[in-house]
Amino acid sequence: MTDNNEIEQHADVLAAEARGQLPITVVVTTFNEEDNLERCLLSLGWAAEVIVVDSFSSDRTVEIARSHSAKVIQHAYESHPQQWRWILEEMQAQNEWLFAVDADFVITTPLWLSLQRGILNEANQHSGFYVRHAQVFMGRLLRHGTVYPRHWLRVFRRSAARVDDNDLVDVHFLVSGTCGYLNGDLLEDNVKDRDLSFWVNKQLRFASRQAREELQRRSIPKGPNVRALFSSTPDKRISNLKLLWLRLPLYLRPVLLFTYRYIVMGGFLDGKQGFLYHFTQALFYRLAVDVYLDDLIHVDH
Repeated sequence: MTDNNEIEQHADVLAAEARGQLPITVVVTTFNEEDNLERCLLSLGWAAEVIVVDSFSSDRTVEIARSHSAKVIQHAYESHPQQWRWILEEMQAQNEWLFAVDADFVITTPLWLSLQRGILNEANQHSGFYVRHAQVFMGRLLRHGTVYPRHWLRVFRRSAARVDDNDLVDVHFLVSGTCGYLNGDLLEDNVKDRDLSFWVNKQLRFASRQAREELQRRSIPKGPNVRALFSSTPDKRISNLKLLWLRLPLYLRPVLLFTYRYIVMGGFLDGKQGFLYHFTQALFYRLAVDVYLDDLIHVDH
């Protein structure tokens, strides 16, 4: 696990002797990310190609991207999943392997080394790789409360990948074929989230989208597969947890989630940052989703 000293130095995560080029295209999606982007781009020195897909930023995002020799493509943003559908279907890239990155991500050296071993292995027949995600919130690396480790499918063969059409908020990639796991951390550290008002407003903005997504998913008759809740594949677990979540009572489920993450799974061990993260993300955000969803259900009926 990456320690706090490494987080402070994450602009220099690539050791000089380890720099090189892997046959992979890193795609960074941006909108007004001048506070985060440079640190992200500095960690991408191993990639043969870096493409920044920008949604017409009004700050220095594009200038910063070009100053680091990244290719810039601008495309209007509707949602994160919609942006990635366009990327997979329309964007031109030099490589079959893609690495999906947000502007507030930093790729650590151990992750690059693991990726190098993975995609350069001629015997490897995987279609994708799960990446271990590490969340930094208000300057602190969160280690508890189910926050670490989480595994995201972020590296994949473009020809084998698609996005979940039911997603309206977060993007989840699905691939045909088998997937492996990479060692090393992908750090998420959004500088803008250190402003509590920005963080809270972001939760409210995403909550309205999440409510629409859940209303849409409620029309799907399929219920959760209990056995899949314990699957070794993160995507299957997430998919079935979403179906289970839809069947829990509104307004009670945020309390249950906060209690589970903060108390049962030890989120309180991460100090004040742990409390703020779980209170706003598990309780406040999910409560806002339920308020919006309750309104949509009554309008729909």
